[in-house]
Amino acid sequence: MRRYVSGVTTILLARHGETDWNSERRWQGHADRPLNDVGLAQARELADSLADAPIAAIYSSDLARARQTAEVVAAAHALPLELDTGLREVDVGEWSGLSIEEAEQKYPEGFWRWQDGLHGWDEGESYEQMRERVVAAVLAIAERHPEETILIVTHGGSIRACRASADGLDYATSRKTDLRSTANCDVVPLHAAGGRLRRAD
Repeated sequence: MRRYVSGVTTILLARHGETDWNSERRWQGHADRPLNDVGLAQARELADSLADAPIAAIYSSDLARARQTAEVVAAAHALPLELDTGLREVDVGEWSGLSIEEAEQKYPEGFWRWQDGLHGWDEGESYEQMRERVVAAVLAIAERHPEETILIVTHGGSIRACRASADGLDYATSRKTDLRSTANCDVVPLHAAGGRLRRAD
């Protein structure tokens, strides 16, 4: 992992630890689900893995699963934690709490759209709306920390939004062409410079 590059901000994007809905493969969106025991252990492992990282600041989505994860790392680094609602996962509207099977049965047309890379829900927000929101929040944070390394604890969809932006892709294309998934407490490094994100891996 590259931890510092002259002239840019190094961003370590970490996904939150596991929740019960993660283990049950349910859409969470803005639902404020806490970490389960596995998720808390993952958060501690994340803190251990970042023990030697030169982290100057720690930010997190305000949703409990991200905040609880970030709190563990912030305590280990003796750093304050700053919350940002712009880092939230996509709002999945009426799909919140549904499993993949339940969504397919209840909203077959929407499920087909979702499989094609778009959002399937009618309420909530689109993936592109989420991408715009999250990338703007991440870049605003990066501007406050020139040439520093920062940790941002967020969500799987939010991390994909940032990767898509760094690759110059829209979200739907990213879902079709970038098959990497971000597991709970995985870390994805990116760079920010000149008002844009770029790959660091």
